[in-house]
Amino acid sequence: MKVGDLSVYIDMSLLKPFSKLPALNAATILLVEREERFQQNLADALVGDTTVTVNVRLAKSLPLPMDNEESRPRIDLVVFIINLTSELSLKSAEASLKYLDPGYFLGKVCFLATNARNTSVPTERLDAMRKLAASLHCPLLFAEDQTPDGVNSATERLLTVLKVAAGLVPTATALYLSSLTRCTIPPDIDQPSFE
Repeated sequence: MKVGDLSVYIDMSLLKPFSKLPALNAATILLVEREERFQQNLADALVGDTTVTVNVRLAKSLPLPMDNEESRPRIDLVVFIINLTSELSLKSAEASLKYLDPGYFLGKVCFLATNARNTSVPTERLDAMRKLAASLHCPLLFAEDQTPDGVNSATERLLTVLKVAAGLVPTATALYLSSLTRCTIPPDIDQPSFE
């Protein structure tokens, strides 16, 4: 195989935000979670929204399989769900990022962290998550995945971001929302923790 052939294969495996036409009054969200603990509960809650038709796609990681690319709808928002108690969860999300077209980072990617309140989560992992979101100018949301109220709260926040990313909010754009909600790093994040 020639190097040129390899680059064509790599380009084809990228998930592209504008390769398909949008559906009328509908939005598609891709939930990416390695461990699939929170993913299904969140998917069920998202589909229950009645203001727009929400299509939910689930994946453990990217790239998505090539065999169903033709039938796959346009994905308006990619959400990486990261369980902060698992190092592999963060590493899997980082590895999946290279399979997204750069156009997704213009307001169509968001990170959702779970278990941030767990005392076993190392401070370094939380800092790494914040740095990752800030470096990509993406929103970083936190969710409680153990309670129904936590799932409902996460659902409401994701629906707001999804509707804007899909172009269903007339006065807002995904890029504008992203600039308002993106994660920023405090100036002292590289300083040692004084706990």
